[in-house]
Amino acid sequence: MIPVPGQRPDWFDDDLFGFVSHFVEVQGHTVHYVDEGEGPVLLMLHGNPTWSFLYRDLIAGLRGSFRCIALDYPGMGLSTARKGYRFGPEEHREVVAAFVTQLDLTGVTLVLHDWGGPIGMGAATRDPDRYRALVLGNTWWWPLDDLTTAAFSWVMGGPLGKVLHSQLNVFVEQVIPRSHSLRTVTDAEMAMWRGPYPNPASREPTHVFPRRITESGPYLAQTAYEVQMTGLDQRPALLLWATKDPAFAKLRGAVERRLPHSTTRLLEGANHYWPDDAPDAAVTGILEWWGSDGPGGGPST
Repeated sequence: MIPVPGQRPDWFDDDLFGFVSHFVEVQGHTVHYVDEGEGPVLLMLHGNPTWSFLYRDLIAGLRGSFRCIALDYPGMGLSTARKGYRFGPEEHREVVAAFVTQLDLTGVTLVLHDWGGPIGMGAATRDPDRYRALVLGNTWWWPLDDLTTAAFSWVMGGPLGKVLHSQLNVFVEQVIPRSHSLRTVTDAEMAMWRGPYPNPASREPTHVFPRRITESGPYLAQTAYEVQMTGLDQRPALLLWATKDPAFAKLRGAVERRLPHSTTRLLEGANHYWPDDAPDAAVTGILEWWGSDGPGGGPST
């Protein structure tokens, strides 16, 4: 069952995701988010085909020290999209930026994974004074032009990919379980990953993303430029990098070069969905990096 605006659907498992759901109208969409704890704001942004459920263990481990906010993009998770929405990173960026403004969030530290990088970094350029620091893991925000990436985008974003997404829900059914190395995704967890995408029409948001890796080249180039021009690249940053990610492990050096005030903590053996694969190591990494004096105040790693 596709989510009804402002409601939790029948497939939702309160035992696995025991946080209060909040809903807010943003640009004609009903955006679902969780908001747990008090303290400095951590705004957690997911990728494809995930939703705020990805961050459940990080929220549980960090809400004693931070205000942890995790939202779902329109058409993903429990968020519903207005008619005509195209589900691209450009549109998601505007929703996230408006969400931050509506909640009047300040001193924000972004926690970014996968497509959360292009979306979150783009949103932050809209009002950079609201953002304090960055936590990034297995993500990017500039154009990727290598042949392997282009081939993946062409195949998975094209007609074959559309069939695989719409008929087989391939990103949920195959990519999620295969992109964990340290733990096995349970049947109950798979039901939560599967829940937002019960039929071909509901899976369109997961098909758009692969195509946009190459089609969003101009957006990514503009985002990379604006990150530099606004000084977001000078913020304190923590890189939580999963070493077994076949797609993103190789991008760590490029991220480190683009963020001169970054600290890297390797998540040894973890795969792409590291917030779900190695949450304890990620929580420890964030707490130690933050320390008692704010971002970067903890011991070096």
